[in-house]
Amino acid sequence: MITFKRVIMNKSTEQFSGIPYVMTLLNCLLSTWKKNMDPGFQEDGCTIVKRYGLPFVSPNNILVSIINGTGAGLEAFYVLTFLIFAPKREKAKISGILFVVLSIFSTVALVSMLALHANKRKIFCGFAAAIFSIIMYGSPLSIMRLVIKTKSVEYMPFFLSLFVFLCGTSWFVYGLLGKDPFIAVPNGVGGLLGTAQLILYAIYRDNKGKGKKGEEDKTSEMELGKPQENKDQLPNTLNGDAKA
Repeated sequence: MITFKRVIMNKSTEQFSGIPYVMTLLNCLLSTWKKNMDPGFQEDGCTIVKRYGLPFVSPNNILVSIINGTGAGLEAFYVLTFLIFAPKREKAKISGILFVVLSIFSTVALVSMLALHANKRKIFCGFAAAIFSIIMYGSPLSIMRLVIKTKSVEYMPFFLSLFVFLCGTSWFVYGLLGKDPFIAVPNGVGGLLGTAQLILYAIYRDNKGKGKKGEEDKTSEMELGKPQENKDQLPNTLNGDAKA
């Protein structure tokens, strides 16, 4: 929210990346879909609840649907805001990624609903959610590269990095306790990537804003250098004309 408050106030996305928000949207959609996939089946008069890779659910447990449904709504708002204030090139890029994301979700939903049943459906949805969870956690890598290049955390929000770490770690522990690799593996990767982001933040936290300032100073120097260069060339031209 802090990042997008800045985007709205400045009416510009600056150098913030929209990819993490689009990929998080996909992850939330898949997780919400998996919660509502199968209410269970009847055996000896009792309802046997099926469990899916991410996360463990039952027909009476709406907590996961609420969490991921709310997350999907927030991410949709973030993506829409990003598209409104992004420059044309970045807007086209994020729009293309969003189209791919929605196509992937639609494909997973249709295949799991129409072509697969029982255990095959569970495994398919589990693999899909796990793979795209890893991609979601890896999406800030481009920003990490920018941080290393500019030696500034100006465009890597602290709270985003912190909650990537907390989310990945908590779900990783949850997956270990439940002995479910569909939860443990992708969120373990997320916890490690979140740790890497926090380490980068700790290293370059004192340089926040200097990357942007350095770019502006460099641009100013280039602009000031051009008139000086022209002034240097002018006497040489006059001297050449005089000799002639």
